[in-house]
Amino acid sequence: MSDDHDESTLGRIETEVALLMRFGEATRRATGTAEHRVLDRAAYVILRHLADAGPQNVSALAARLNLDGSTVTRQVSALQRDGLITRTPDPSDGRGTVISPTPAGLQRMAAVQAARTRLYGDMLADWSAEDRDTLAALLGRLNQALVNRNRR
Repeated sequence: MSDDHDESTLGRIETEVALLMRFGEATRRATGTAEHRVLDRAAYVILRHLADAGPQNVSALAARLNLDGSTVTRQVSALQRDGLITRTPDPSDGRGTVISPTPAGLQRMAAVQAARTRLYGDMLADWSAEDRDTLAALLGRLNQALVNRNRR
């Protein structure tokens, strides 16, 4: 592959990722269903991670989500105020706390996840199962590359 072709391909990738983020945000804002609005994006991401990974302390959450600790602390405080997470003493560090989702938090997260899954099902209805699998795999690889890049 020539350098010019590679640069052209990388330019297309950059443009498509920028558009993906722009259209994704516009779609999230414009979606009229209440399920999409019961959690803001940050709360959804935190609850999804807690549901998958189990109880976490703020620093582990911040590291995994590539966010500043004070940002996560603010978001966790808002989630706690809304009854969506609980804090309990950290068994490995008695001075710290771990955050866990409450049943209400898991229920809201699941409602948003289901609504988003339906939305993508509608948008990708005319894609073959193979194309959807390929998209999922490539997006997973892109996200992992972004995680690896942000750890440097």
